[in-house]
Amino acid sequence: MDLVRSKQRVADHGEVFTPAWMVDAMLDLVREETERIDSRFLEPACGSGNFLVEVLRRKLAAVDRKFARSEFERRHYALLGLMCIYGIELLDDNIAECRTNLLEIFADHLDLDPADDLHRAVAYVLSQNLVHGDALTMRTTGGEPIVFAEWGYVGKGRFQRRDFRLDVLTQSAAFSEEGSLFAELGKHEIFTPTKTYPLLTVRELAG
Repeated sequence: MDLVRSKQRVADHGEVFTPAWMVDAMLDLVREETERIDSRFLEPACGSGNFLVEVLRRKLAAVDRKFARSEFERRHYALLGLMCIYGIELLDDNIAECRTNLLEIFADHLDLDPADDLHRAVAYVLSQNLVHGDALTMRTTGGEPIVFAEWGYVGKGRFQRRDFRLDVLTQSAAFSEEGSLFAELGKHEIFTPTKTYPLLTVRELAG
């Protein structure tokens, strides 16, 4: 792929895409995390998804290795792997392309038809996890605080969702510093979700 779309976009936004060989080399530095299904990745300037695409591929390969004998678990843990991938992008064409790229890779890997509940659930999750906004201001292009869903798989086809504001989550490092007034507190005592949902199935996510 071209690393630059236009000189104007470079001048206006500093937009330069990372080549595939460099993406691989960088992710290899944290290989164990890229191959852990429930590890969370946030790309604050995700572009069209060069890094996130490769993270998803590695997670899906890990799912296949672990759940090859159960198609039910394979499908649900593949969704969990995708749920743990997050991105923020300022340019509208890039964020649309990023969502499309990840959806296509997931659908091709699991041979999903667009009418499949899992296909529609993935599209919904990507609409929540890949945000059109500014990582520096931590706000959407509409000016609202960026909110991310924390997803978890509790088994038997059910997922847990809790929403957190990004600007609050980024304060965790300061709160946990030694000597801080809050250093002895557990994170659950400081950071509370903006919303907690009932357990959700793939069909409910698709709807």
